[in-house]
Amino acid sequence: MSASSSRKVRCAIYTRVSSDQGLEQDFNSLNAQYDASAAYIRSQAHAGWSLVRNQYDDGGFSGGNTERPALRRLLEGIRARKIDIVVVYKVDRLTRSLADFAKLVELFDQHGVSFVSVTQQFNTTTSMGRLTLNVLLSFAQFERELTSERIRDKIAASKPKGLWVGGTTPLGYAVKDKSVVVVEKEAKQIRTIFETYLRLGSTLKTLAELRRLGIVTKVRQRADGTSAGGIPFTRGPLSYLLRNRFFIGEVVYKGEILKGPQEPIIDRTLFNAVQECLARQLNREIVRTSKSGALLAGKIFDDHGNAMAASHTHKNGVKYRYYISRPLLNGEINKTGTINRVPASNIEMAVTEALREKLSLDGEMSDRDLVDQHLVRIEVQSGQLVITRNRTDDTFDAPETTTLIVPWQKPPSKKRRELLKPDIASHERVRPIRAEHRARLLHSIARGRLWLNELLTSPTSSQDAIAKRERCSVRKINMTISLAFLAPSLIKAVIDGRLPRGLGITQLCDLSADWSEQYRKLGLAPPTN
Repeated sequence: MSASSSRKVRCAIYTRVSSDQGLEQDFNSLNAQYDASAAYIRSQAHAGWSLVRNQYDDGGFSGGNTERPALRRLLEGIRARKIDIVVVYKVDRLTRSLADFAKLVELFDQHGVSFVSVTQQFNTTTSMGRLTLNVLLSFAQFERELTSERIRDKIAASKPKGLWVGGTTPLGYAVKDKSVVVVEKEAKQIRTIFETYLRLGSTLKTLAELRRLGIVTKVRQRADGTSAGGIPFTRGPLSYLLRNRFFIGEVVYKGEILKGPQEPIIDRTLFNAVQECLARQLNREIVRTSKSGALLAGKIFDDHGNAMAASHTHKNGVKYRYYISRPLLNGEINKTGTINRVPASNIEMAVTEALREKLSLDGEMSDRDLVDQHLVRIEVQSGQLVITRNRTDDTFDAPETTTLIVPWQKPPSKKRRELLKPDIASHERVRPIRAEHRARLLHSIARGRLWLNELLTSPTSSQDAIAKRERCSVRKINMTISLAFLAPSLIKAVIDGRLPRGLGITQLCDLSADWSEQYRKLGLAPPTN
């Protein structure tokens, strides 16, 4: 037997459908794609092709992006060099985006992975194969964009007629037989929210009352079976809910208010009263901010150009003042700058000291007059403050000094975590484990304990049975279970985020049951007590 024929080639099958309709059937589109791909792999047995045990099925996910759970698992397997060939039924099952396809092919090339389509024979290692694939994907992307345009046109034509065209239903409603119906239990909660806000006249007080009553956001089921929502309201979602005209039987489309297909669950009189109360509260906040004594109010911005509002809180009888980026107050954290919250006293002192030093002033001018007369704008950036002075002020040395750059670091809001110290390398150079790695490690430890408990308590359970149920190898089950035997101090370090960066699931699996030996194997200094 030649060397080429004896080499084992590990093949992974990836399947995808855009809709989750029909997936509950015994034999669906994913099964058809998988069977055709598996048959093709068997036909290449003479070349050493073999099918890996893991299945990568994405049911109900669009090919327009790469945010798909099975695809992420597939890419993790490629990066771990556990896969040699990716097999799909058609090219557009992998992706319909040219940009995403280029990135995927680049990743495949970096790890020596080939790409095969069962119904379209391609070899991505040749220039002609790449050209043919790009042409096919161009048509796939065109088809996706054309479909999107048709959907948008249909929505635009259906909205003015009061037809339900899909989307996320708010709390109080559900979709049944393609119609919007009232969920009476949730409708009562909506009425309670409106009445509570009108009675208290404050979003913050309303939030506290909703927490006391146990009223949370709407629970929604995702296509992958997981759920979202069901959490306490925050200021942004509550404000949006109180302004939502959906509850009085209307919809807003492109700035126009139209009659919706849903039955109203809020009386219009109550809704209008709430809108007036919201407007009054907004005006009060503006007035309160102007009179709060916040020195930089109206002049401080984050590095995305968002105004930063003055805010404060009381803790143990002490008042703490802050400047907070306005999008953060509205729950839009993705729109905030690099630094979205700063302590007021600290930054006010830095600004006034910089201005006094530049103007050679001591105490003959108050901080308020100093800011009013000389400060136009301050921008909070990472590591520095950009201070712009009033251009009509000639006190500065020269026109180019109208902008001051002041080095500044935001004071840490929490004490530094005491990391587990490696036996070698200084503590100052050690960084904590990344948040996403810590979350993944905690999840694996929990699963390991769960599976260990299942093996100990269920006489019918076994590693093989768990592996079959979880669609993974027995070795992975054993490795995950080994995490249940970590030293308690190590597990607590993982929970607290004190594990050094570089230690993760791979390093902590299959360690000795001796706790001191675990520390030695990981290169960590053992705990002193």
